[in-house]
Amino acid sequence: MFHTPNISITELQAEAIGLPLLTADTLGKKEDELADLKKAIQKAKDMFAIQGIVTGAIESVYQASRIQKLCDEIGISCINPLWHKNQVELLKEIIEEKFEVIISGVSAYPFDESWLGRKIDLKTVKELEDLQVKYKINPAGEGGEFESLVLDGPDELFKKRIELVETKIQEAKRFKWSIT
Repeated sequence: MFHTPNISITELQAEAIGLPLLTADTLGKKEDELADLKKAIQKAKDMFAIQGIVTGAIESVYQASRIQKLCDEIGISCINPLWHKNQVELLKEIIEEKFEVIISGVSAYPFDESWLGRKIDLKTVKELEDLQVKYKINPAGEGGEFESLVLDGPDELFKKRIELVETKIQEAKRFKWSIT
């Protein structure tokens, strides 16, 4: 349900955008983690008077349906603006909108260590599109093939840019390789 590679950068992302950050711990046990998420969303509603949650779900019915259910229980809206968008077109839109995104974790063939740190640009999108045809991967990594990390975005959204000063590649249990 949750993606944890480079979770430590979430604090920097919140600062770069200028939004408060509320964190909560979970052991990540299937279904139990939803109770932890529900508590965190309720706390956000109480602290910040949020009226809804915006997800990044593109294809994952598992994630989208569970978050929708939690929002219904709490009495807030659930908005899924990327839902069922063409993944290649979505990647191109991200580039056009001036988001700087890199690949930060890989966990499926044909991705290997050489993909880590690669900026998602038009050349990368073309390669991902070709891999979609050849290997049936999700070009936006929606199937867990890879993880991405947003470092910057449009000026009206990002007040600051995240710069990776030092990185290291490590093998992880859940992911074949990740960049930290």
